[in-house]
Amino acid sequence: MPKNNISLKSKKNKKPFHPRNKHQGNYDFDALKKALPEFSQFVFTNQYGNETIDFSDNQSVKALNKALLKLYYKVDFWDIPPGYLSPPIPGRVDYVHAVADLLAESNEGIVPTGNTIRCLDIGVGANCIYPILGSTEYGWSFVGSDIDPVSVKSAKAIASFNTGLKNKIDIRHQADSSRFFEGIILPDEYFHATFCNPPFYGSVEEAVGNNLKKLRNLKAGNLKSPSRNFGGKDNELWYDGGETSFILGMIRESQKFSENCKWFTSLVSKKENLERIFREFEKLKIAVTKTIEMSQGQKNSRLVAWSFVS
Repeated sequence: MPKNNISLKSKKNKKPFHPRNKHQGNYDFDALKKALPEFSQFVFTNQYGNETIDFSDNQSVKALNKALLKLYYKVDFWDIPPGYLSPPIPGRVDYVHAVADLLAESNEGIVPTGNTIRCLDIGVGANCIYPILGSTEYGWSFVGSDIDPVSVKSAKAIASFNTGLKNKIDIRHQADSSRFFEGIILPDEYFHATFCNPPFYGSVEEAVGNNLKKLRNLKAGNLKSPSRNFGGKDNELWYDGGETSFILGMIRESQKFSENCKWFTSLVSKKENLERIFREFEKLKIAVTKTIEMSQGQKNSRLVAWSFVS
């Protein structure tokens, strides 16, 4: 393991985010506007006298992400093509910290840091968010894969245009949309962990319908158009059979790469999907499996992790 390590030992934190998450409490809008002056145009004072943004507006959310990445992670260049997914950064970094804790379990409770820790992000997206956060928080190196050429081009630009990310992130195109690891993991390549934020929905209709409901709640109005505040292309949002089908396919294919990776992980948006996933683990006699719960405010999420090394 690398010499430069971060201790896991800390006081119990009752806040909803992971104790090492930098985004506890409310956003510091003054600091964000100072870090990214152009962000100021999206900030306004609401009826309660608090500064905020319109979270139902894609451009506002995108500007918030740019400001967060610049202020907290020293990322000077971050951009995504129109219509692509603009992820909620506080929740995404919780996933990174959860995986760090997972790796610490076999390292005497110390989170391993440095570029010898290699991670693979399945479906890196145009935003390249997990490689950014893993590299800046812990110094890990990443391979990110995606089936979409536009996402690959965008992620490569982010990785190359930021000095702090150079030589830490390798973006690869997955030419076969039915595969997860094949064509990406090289024969002698080894990863300490994989990441995946699978498409949540089973169809484009389901994706649009759920987003419209979300926007109506944000606006407290009667929206008729399904404009996405978070964006997202079809391949980012839905998959035939939904996230369960996606994750099951990933679990089955991971057997072929049991010696290439210590921990395979994936987010699971719906708790009711866990039962089917764990039935697959039992069926395939996978040595070690875990569910890690994460909670951010009103939203509960979780990740599953599995390993062929007992």
